[in-house]
Amino acid sequence: MRCSPVRSYKGTVHILVVEDEQKMARALQEGLEADDYAVSVAHTGEEGFYLSQSKPFDMMILDVMLPGRDGFEILATLRQRGMTTPVLLLTSRDTLEDRVRGLDLGADDYLVKPFAFPELLARMRALLRRGKTESVLRLKVADLEVNVALRSVTRAGELLELTAREFDLLHYLLINRDRVVSREMLAREIWKEVSRQTPLDNVIDAQMVRLRRKIDGQFEKKLLQTVRGVGFILREDQS
Repeated sequence: MRCSPVRSYKGTVHILVVEDEQKMARALQEGLEADDYAVSVAHTGEEGFYLSQSKPFDMMILDVMLPGRDGFEILATLRQRGMTTPVLLLTSRDTLEDRVRGLDLGADDYLVKPFAFPELLARMRALLRRGKTESVLRLKVADLEVNVALRSVTRAGELLELTAREFDLLHYLLINRDRVVSREMLAREIWKEVSRQTPLDNVIDAQMVRLRRKIDGQFEKKLLQTVRGVGFILREDQS
């Protein structure tokens, strides 16, 4: 039986490439974009760390040898903060110690330079398939868990009854966990309202009040927070 190539990710997958070598970074960007991936590029560890925190990515391709904060340090910090995005490490050092260190810190795969571009693509497809089933379909913050496939929500093991709209809101907040989500973003992504001629702020606020009551009301740890004048954020309480 002939298997069709994996194409469903193309055009919807956003890849963050963190690579300080200009020529390599440009080659990766051009090659990935030619294969219909959306690509953002950072040339320093600090820039890569900032971008990884500013918006969600489906995968990170992270060079180990970076100026300033190296790839190992960035990876360790991101995993400590709960980031589950698949990370493919790139390095010119092919020692067992380096490979073990990278994997122990939370890397999902490890590719040694120089490498064949088709091999990179194949490894990416494998990680994306794994990520779709493990990271995207099951989301968690603290003791709040969402099963996207079943559209079920539990908190501390207790099943919560959410409406379809409330589930969509919670799902979007989880995808963007630890980031502020504005009312404009919610209007566009959840209500599909492109024009702001009809303000939805009151509707959104009312929905968020009901959602907060369900996911936080009876629990000591509060996860859904309002950022006054900006929007909302879902995270473990830092206070």
